[in-house]
Amino acid sequence: MAPLTPKAIIEGRTRSRPSTVVIIGLVLAGVGALLVMISYFVFNGAAHTVLATLMALPVGIVVVAGLLLLDRFEPEPFLKLLFVFLWGCGVAALIALVVNTAGILFLSAEIGHNGGSFLGTAFLAPVVEETLKGSVLLILLWRRRDEINGVTDCVLYAGMVGMGFAVIEDINYFGEALGKGGEVAIVTWVARSVMGPISHPAFTSATGIGVAYAATGRRGGKGALAVIGGWCLAIFLHMSWNFGSSFGLLGLGISVLIATAWVTVLIVLLVGDRHRLVGTIRHFLPMYIPSGIVTPTDITMLSSLHTRRDARRVIRSRLGRQAARAMEDYQLAATELALLHASATSRTVTPQRFAFRQQSLTYLMGQARRVFAAPGLLGPPGNFPGSSQPTNR
Repeated sequence: MAPLTPKAIIEGRTRSRPSTVVIIGLVLAGVGALLVMISYFVFNGAAHTVLATLMALPVGIVVVAGLLLLDRFEPEPFLKLLFVFLWGCGVAALIALVVNTAGILFLSAEIGHNGGSFLGTAFLAPVVEETLKGSVLLILLWRRRDEINGVTDCVLYAGMVGMGFAVIEDINYFGEALGKGGEVAIVTWVARSVMGPISHPAFTSATGIGVAYAATGRRGGKGALAVIGGWCLAIFLHMSWNFGSSFGLLGLGISVLIATAWVTVLIVLLVGDRHRLVGTIRHFLPMYIPSGIVTPTDITMLSSLHTRRDARRVIRSRLGRQAARAMEDYQLAATELALLHASATSRTVTPQRFAFRQQSLTYLMGQARRVFAAPGLLGPPGNFPGSSQPTNR
């Protein structure tokens, strides 16, 4: 069997290539996004849809880049982030488009166009959209519980699915506004570009926090209540935004205050989670000092992004890119090893999974250390020889 690559070891895979399930999920979510875009081409016109896409993408790219900055200590697998993003702009957006439209048409037929449109936008849409966006977090909780290491992970995934939904939704809003004239399009772009890209990720992050609580050892009733509570909070935040926006500047101002307060809470939780992660590294890695793969200096270096970056820079300047890449592999593997022990403490990882991950990560750390500590002994990082390399299972 072929040896695992460093990337596969860090991401916790049992084979070097991505799983078939992930690939199928990406394809299905991508098809959903394509169907949504086709509907926009039909209803808003090709020219308006293309221009609306160009209007929506820059803000989306900026917000996604900001979300990825949260993920530098323990980066989540790229394909999973892509899947979650596509779920937002594909699966969630497609189903929401159908359900919301059908719901508004039904309500309009019962109570009139204005009342149906208001109830559909202010009350129905938040329930539908937060349920659909949050469902991908439940999939992660069900299938990848041991890979959710705290609030930051779930806020990142929630932010990515929310951003996917926001981008595809903005394309529709901008396309419709372009059909009403340039002035309306500019006002719509400014209004939705200021708070829109923040609101969807922030709202769904409430569900993410509930999932994070359930994933880190709170099984049974407490875990279920945490998920339900987070979902209800996400719906409330979304409703308050949509409802307030329907009542002029005063209502919009109240909505902005509620959203700002929630974003402040998220920031506090993320800072606390960063401190928890650093504490986890300092608590669990010293047990590996006798093995020689970790030193007290390494633990200090691993405890901040600044010292990690400096270590890679120094290694690159002295030994080249190959050694710097080995140092990066070492840093990521060491972080994953500390988190693995935290998962074992909370009993969110099976003994078999723990043994496999521990063997893989300690092997990678030892091989990476040999590259940046004694260059020339090995080939390029990622081409590790030796029969002790963990293999596909």
